[in-house]
Amino acid sequence: QVQLVESGGGSVQPGGSLRLSCAASGVPGFMFSLIGMGWYRQILGKERELVATIGSSRTTKYADSVKGRFTISRDNAKNTVLLQMNSLRFDDTAMYYCNAKLSDNRDVWGQGTQVTVSS
Repeated sequence: QVQLVESGGGSVQPGGSLRLSCAASGVPGFMFSLIGMGWYRQILGKERELVATIGSSRTTKYADSVKGRFTISRDNAKNTVLLQMNSLRFDDTAMYYCNAKLSDNRDVWGQGTQVTVSS
């Protein structure tokens, strides 16, 4: 069973940077490389929204609001997906969730990591 654990959240001032990490377990390395991975975020009371995704071929997709500021990457040797967040803004404050899209279209979610941007 695939499990995801996020880390790297915290508090930062506007303009600062954070790097989120998502570690996947319960899946062989060669299988992890085939899984589409992504980061989503959610503000209390609002729907969860896509931040960035990365496919098995490392094709990436970003929400318009984070293009040019965030970078998603994956390290298949470590079963890890990273989200480098630069030039953080107040409206980036949210709970960030890692997502795995399995071959049968099931979604697996991590427990989330809080990112707070405040002065």
